[in-house]
Amino acid sequence: MPSPATSRARQPVPSRLLAPVVLLGVFLMPINIAGAAVAVPAISRDLGTDSVALQGVVNGFNIALTVAVLVWGKLASRLGSRRTFVIGLMIVAIASALSTVSVNLWMLDLARVVAGIGAGAIAIGGTTILSQSYSGAQRTRMFALLGTIVGVGLAAGPTFSGLLISGLGWRGVFGVTAALAALALVATAFNTLPASEPRSDVRGGKALDLSPLRYPRFIALVLVPVAGSIAFVSVLTYLPVALSAVHDIGSAGAGLVMLPLTLPVLVAPMVAGFFVTRLPRVTSAEIITTSLVILVIGCVLFFLLSPEVPVSLLIVPMLLLGFGWGLPLGLVDGEALGSVPHDKAAAAAGLLNFLRLGSEAVAVAGFGAAMSTVLVTKLGTRELAASAAAGAAGHADVYASAFHIVILVTSILTFLIGIVVVTLGRKPEPAMADERPSFDGQEPAVVTESKS
Repeated sequence: MPSPATSRARQPVPSRLLAPVVLLGVFLMPINIAGAAVAVPAISRDLGTDSVALQGVVNGFNIALTVAVLVWGKLASRLGSRRTFVIGLMIVAIASALSTVSVNLWMLDLARVVAGIGAGAIAIGGTTILSQSYSGAQRTRMFALLGTIVGVGLAAGPTFSGLLISGLGWRGVFGVTAALAALALVATAFNTLPASEPRSDVRGGKALDLSPLRYPRFIALVLVPVAGSIAFVSVLTYLPVALSAVHDIGSAGAGLVMLPLTLPVLVAPMVAGFFVTRLPRVTSAEIITTSLVILVIGCVLFFLLSPEVPVSLLIVPMLLLGFGWGLPLGLVDGEALGSVPHDKAAAAAGLLNFLRLGSEAVAVAGFGAAMSTVLVTKLGTRELAASAAAGAAGHADVYASAFHIVILVTSILTFLIGIVVVTLGRKPEPAMADERPSFDGQEPAVVTESKS
């Protein structure tokens, strides 16, 4: 049996540009989710206020991405991860370009669905390339960085897109996405990706390997980004519309107002890493539990969204949600991969990313559908509800009331998931009880590796 050192020696040394190119491709997914949401009010003024079609601008991409991840998971075993990744970049570049020239909402929705399909290929191809190109602690760090990139992309999306809209209009958001996809595509032509791939040992053509779900600690860890999707991503997506409807703040202004929500995501992973690596008494489990508590409190405090309450008071819940989402970003991926046997790491990575992306899509779609339903109930007609849901002024009190109802449900769901995370995290592992600490125990594998 070859030693770890021998295995690493036989593994081709990845290009220095491999990780940047793959991570740039992955970065397109959260930018597409958050950026499109900021553009909704501007799109509605240009292409109409049909509520179903407007929700499709955001939800079409998200839902297509979630389904496509499963489909591409099967296709990638035949096409190869490199080809799958490149095809995904091509599809996103073309679909984003079509979005910039859309003449009506349905054309835009179709382009967004196609972009979601391409993003699914990027997700599967990119994560598989990283899994095959790196090993051991280096692979763990890469997947931790992958999770951070997704979080940073979601956080930076509103501000970045708001500035683009103020300068280039809503079409500029999709134009820049097309340009970034094209840039990553060009970079793949310079031997940045592995030329060949090891043959997969997985047989039977499973779309998704669920075997890591045997480990309670793994389930607890993958539910952490699910809680974040419900509490943070849904609010991040619809807060620009809420600011427009309740406080008449435009796209560019919304991007700036939301900085307290997005900036903590840039520093929170580093803060969590400092505490875990420098303070022996602080474990990643305590950081994760704290983040869940913060998410729930942040959600509840969004009852401050009201035309009678100054926007400045929203800084508190925005900061809380930002830190609640950001603190576990650099921990969850490495922790989750470290909570299963080494031969299950690739399956665990695929399942984690599927649940992360899928929960984001479901959370955003559910939040939007709930808002539309409540607004129809309160305003009585679909026309008025569609106008309010698009961020139009004139129904500030009604929109705020609807937002409060939906945010209450969001808070309850986040709290319940938090209870499940803590409960499952304390259960012993079925086959690894004497090898790895429990979720509330001492330092996990990823932290131990980073200290050595």
